Amino acid sequence: MDVSEQEFQASIQRGEDLRQNGYAVSAEYDAPQNRLVVSLSSGVIITVPVHLMQELADADPAALGEIEIAPSGLALHWPSLDADVYVPSLMQGIFGTKRWMAAQLGAAGGRVTTPAKAAAARQNGAKGGRPRKQA
Repeated sequence: MDVSEQEFQASIQRGEDLRQNGYAVSAEYDAPQNRLVVSLSSGVIITVPVHLMQELADADPAALGEIEIAPSGLALHWPSLDADVYVPSLMQGIFGTKRWMAAQLGAAGGRVTTPAKAAAARQNGAKGGRPRKQA
């Protein structure tokens, strides 16, 4: 696939535009807190629990400490895990694919117990439980 000079320059400009919002200047794994700490060129520090990131959720803690920052500062790479995280996505609170994030939110929501949810479950159980699906 050939890339024209115009396409190449447009790509360079998009990268520079992304860097205007900040790019990673340092990244480290905080093992005691099990979180990723990323310092940006803008002075902002992003701290994200590792279990929230799709690429890192099931990673061995020993491998999380070896982090490389891409030359652009827009990506983080873990060589031993062959995992990558896009820094602008971290800044937007996007920690994985839409499907993966929806599954994480759904699982968390299903575990929530409140007095109202417990009362509704008791009331539903008194009626015979969840109705059967109709064919």
